[in-house]
Amino acid sequence: MTDVLMPRLSDSMEEGLIVTWLVDEGTEISQGEDLVEIETDKANMTFEADGNGLVHIVASEGDSLPVGALIAQLLGPGEEPTAGNDAGLSTTSPASTDHGQAEGNLSPTNPSPAVAASIEPEVEESGDAAQAASSNNSESTDSPGRRVKASPLARRLATDGGVELGALSGSGPGGRIVKADVERAIESRRSEGPPAGTATTTGGKGETEIVEISRLQQTVARRMSESKATIPHFYLSTEIDMGACVTARAGLKESAAEGAVVPSFNDMVVKASALALREFPKANGAWRDGHLELYSRINIGVAVAAQDALVVPVIPDADQLGLAAIATTTRELAAKVRDGSVTPPELSGGTFTVSNLGMFGVTDFNAVVNPGQAAILAVGSIEDRPVVRNGELVPGKMMGMTLSCDHRILYGAEGALFLARVKSMLEEPISLAL
Repeated sequence: MTDVLMPRLSDSMEEGLIVTWLVDEGTEISQGEDLVEIETDKANMTFEADGNGLVHIVASEGDSLPVGALIAQLLGPGEEPTAGNDAGLSTTSPASTDHGQAEGNLSPTNPSPAVAASIEPEVEESGDAAQAASSNNSESTDSPGRRVKASPLARRLATDGGVELGALSGSGPGGRIVKADVERAIESRRSEGPPAGTATTTGGKGETEIVEISRLQQTVARRMSESKATIPHFYLSTEIDMGACVTARAGLKESAAEGAVVPSFNDMVVKASALALREFPKANGAWRDGHLELYSRINIGVAVAAQDALVVPVIPDADQLGLAAIATTTRELAAKVRDGSVTPPELSGGTFTVSNLGMFGVTDFNAVVNPGQAAILAVGSIEDRPVVRNGELVPGKMMGMTLSCDHRILYGAEGALFLARVKSMLEEPISLAL
């Protein structure tokens, strides 16, 4: 018998959410076949079985479990399961106690698109929501003489939508009612229209929709709240004459082979930041537990807008890469973010971040420093503006940048010198080739 445990997929991961079981209860599976999709704090991952046997599902879809908790078992010939459904939900279960932070018997393959799901364990609860919060029974009574199994998310959606759980047939393991069952019932009722003679009353804000957020969104919200609450931010802004970069990029586009990746202005900002970090190592560090941590590698995170979230894939050793390599890596990572195939390792290890909203017409903004870093560079759009050059008023290509700093590790002068170095390299982009 092989126990399948919730794996730790990143340094910050403490729990994972079962999104979809890719096999049914009792299915015979072989090593390397897809078993389950798990939502982590970084991305959704599809996992393969690390052994052979009949699948016994322990954790249900929608269950949120700590790292090391038992989620399934692979049974050999004649073996019986030692854990019932939802055994992995108990915080005192043997799987959780004995294995602690074990990695589990799973190996990652390609991730799949992120989906919104509850981060609450879908334990079976009683029909009364208040009683359900303190109950761990595997079955609960929804109406007299009828025992109903339903996840907390499904039960909450049913309460909000006025759906009677007892009238539904569950599609989850063991006939459990899950979120999708309730959503189908609500949609069916909407298509039929309201019963004659009924009136809908709403408050001054109109109808309120409760939107469940994904674990990724939950993580972003938590980390940004922690950052603003614990990191003393200060901000330094400057304007850069990007005329030389515009000319250089036009030359690259003209000479590039067909289909070749041409570095963007943001790629140039990433390269300039990486080179400047070599000269200002404190900007490539963090404050932790009363001391400074200075990182030996320069890994630049590039903020990418994903579905309902902001994701920051990382370009490792950006200071050692040429502009073409940075451009290629950035586009590959951005594509993975948008199609949901980015992996946790590609989102980990960042030492500095660049966030660019210039493509949306934003001229300047203040970004929030990521926990575990000293600064983040916010980049605006390039605008045509008059500038004074050699005593004459001439057209200029001006771009605003704001450096957000952790005042515990960087002081004003250090931050200003770092920003000035980035500015000087972008105004003389030949230095980016060094």
